[in-house]
Amino acid sequence: MDLAYIPSPSTGVINLGPVPLRGYAFCIIIGVFVAVWYGNKRWVARGGKAGTVADIAVWAVPFGLIGGRLYHVITDYQLYFSEGENWVDAFKIWEGGLGIWGAIALGAVGAWIGCRRRGIPLPAYADAIAPAIAFAQAIGRWGNWFNQELFGRPTDLPWAVEIAPDKPGTIEGATLYHPTFLYESLWCVGVALLVIWADRRFRLGHGRAFALYVAAYCAGRGWIEYMRVDEAHHILGLRLNVWTAIAVFVLAVAYIVISARLRPGCEEVVEPPKPTEAAADDAPAERSASEADLLDKGHDAAPLDKGHDAAPLDKGHDAAPLDKGHDADPADSESAPRS
Repeated sequence: MDLAYIPSPSTGVINLGPVPLRGYAFCIIIGVFVAVWYGNKRWVARGGKAGTVADIAVWAVPFGLIGGRLYHVITDYQLYFSEGENWVDAFKIWEGGLGIWGAIALGAVGAWIGCRRRGIPLPAYADAIAPAIAFAQAIGRWGNWFNQELFGRPTDLPWAVEIAPDKPGTIEGATLYHPTFLYESLWCVGVALLVIWADRRFRLGHGRAFALYVAAYCAGRGWIEYMRVDEAHHILGLRLNVWTAIAVFVLAVAYIVISARLRPGCEEVVEPPKPTEAAADDAPAERSASEADLLDKGHDAAPLDKGHDAAPLDKGHDAAPLDKGHDADPADSESAPRS
């Protein structure tokens, strides 16, 4: 008798009136919101502007969802295109099936488009959102719990997960399995904390924080994937995703080493100001330059140069009575008879 285990929900859908709320989709959506929120905090801390992460996520998230689904459908094509299967199911993303490899790859393309439109270097953006993505994965993995999928070998450990016997991948006579979705969720939290610590300790820049996230995730995904018993393609006795994790891990480590040699340190400026902001910042300097030009050209001295203030003296207006003898007229008239 099993005294302790993790029960699975009887259904992955909660109907709110006519609107079905699917646990898998709900976890993905919550993960995206957390990633954007925390990614924005890190971006602002690195010198970026609030709201930029969300603006670029408008491009990255749809591309990531499409990429994740494409990877899953391509690597597990037999689930949708073999005899007796309905190919329309390939579009039912809410039923589960997102490959993180495809999501990151195509999501990076979307992020590159968004960054290019804002004049932002993609590596700087990737470094800011790296731990945020890991937290999003940790939340999203709980969607597999709602769908009762991605479990490991049978086990009697107290944290085993209960899986209904009619679910794909189950073994006859077994009801409790390793909760590999939980293992990966916890691993992703650890990856996020590792990247946060390393970024603060070593000031990782130019994409190295993101590469660390990729390498650390792959290290965990390799052994977690090895425990799973769901149907998958094998190459030389290893699951396809294990080989993918190994290859991506090597590439990520190589990038960290090469990047550290070629571009050490961290970016000083991660987001250039917008043209309107730049014009506003430069306006005082431009005004000062204009004032200096006016002084050089003698505009402030113009009244003195042109004699406007001195005009009465220059032209003799104040001295006119003396010059023309108006004030001396009485004296002249008195002296006339004496002559």
